[in-house]
Amino acid sequence: MEPTSLLFSFFLIFTGAALVSTLALFFRQPLLVAYICIGVILGPFGLSYISDPSLLTDISEFGIIFLLFLLGLDMQPKKLLATLRKTFLVTLASSMLFVLLGYGTGLLFSYSPTESLVIGFCLIFSSTIIGIKLLPTTVLHQKHMGELMVGILLLQDFIAIFLLAFLDSGNLEQSAALRVLLAFPLLLIFAYFVTQHILIKLIGKFDHFKEYIFLLAIGWCLGLAALASEMGLSAEIGAFVAGVALATSPIALYIADRLKPLRDFFLILFFFSLGAQFNISLFSEIIWPAIVLAALVLTIKPIVFRFLLRRFSERNRLAWDAGLRLGQISEFSLLIAFVATQSGVISEIASLTIQGAAIITFLLSSYIVVLYCPTPIAIDPKLRRD
Repeated sequence: MEPTSLLFSFFLIFTGAALVSTLALFFRQPLLVAYICIGVILGPFGLSYISDPSLLTDISEFGIIFLLFLLGLDMQPKKLLATLRKTFLVTLASSMLFVLLGYGTGLLFSYSPTESLVIGFCLIFSSTIIGIKLLPTTVLHQKHMGELMVGILLLQDFIAIFLLAFLDSGNLEQSAALRVLLAFPLLLIFAYFVTQHILIKLIGKFDHFKEYIFLLAIGWCLGLAALASEMGLSAEIGAFVAGVALATSPIALYIADRLKPLRDFFLILFFFSLGAQFNISLFSEIIWPAIVLAALVLTIKPIVFRFLLRRFSERNRLAWDAGLRLGQISEFSLLIAFVATQSGVISEIASLTIQGAAIITFLLSSYIVVLYCPTPIAIDPKLRRD
């Protein structure tokens, strides 16, 4: 069997991910780190068992589309607005500080102003996987901490969505901003109209055919992704808008639940492809910038969030807890680095620096949260909360 065949590639990806994930769970690490590691090992810069760049790119882009669709599908507009109002100022102030921090660090290591700006934006985002998955379930759904974390992370996600639209154009100039400002509202209006007048009626009429609902959701996602691409936006933005529009449907929770296996499938493929494109031969060129960025994030992010949350009347203990949980770089930063590289906005070296810093913060931040915060997998029994 040819090692580049699709069947053999999927066998290597998922079997390898299962094995490495087992080790990650033993050491209480996020599973996405395992997916990235198996990508590095099996990809063209490792053992070269999967060496077809076009295959890796197609897998990544397809995975991104469905991941953003499901992100939008979970965003109920009314509840979303109420949560975002509480955390808007904290997110805005922290974002500006992190952009300046990343921009200055990038210039210090001789990256171009554009690359430094992208690095700065990548520091804004905190990991949803670490921040939310390590929250006790009762805290996430019932307590003020859960609302606070969700609000900050969702606002960061919105910033990431708009940044992706600019990066996908291949530049950060005024023409790209104008195009987004014009095309994005039109896409929203179209999505709302079709959802309210066509999709919801179809779902209401045929909701007892579960496979039809599944097919309709996938078709809507890919259709709006294609339309967004034709309008000059990215397919990823179209998928996100498709999810948000469909979130108004009474059956949105059912759709989201049924699509979770599909989300997990593409999550593995996306992070595998990122790892496979990590050029380890350039490791010596990015190791020090990555370490410095990671160290700044791990030390300064918790302090910034603690200070800002205290300024907005949060308790000191809650402010520190939230700061520690948000003190890393996000999986969204990996996505931004990927899109920026594909669009030619930043170099491969800058992208690898972002990826390296993100992986370091994933590892160390997970240990910090598990050691010092209440979580379902806390090492200290006094901190273990389900």
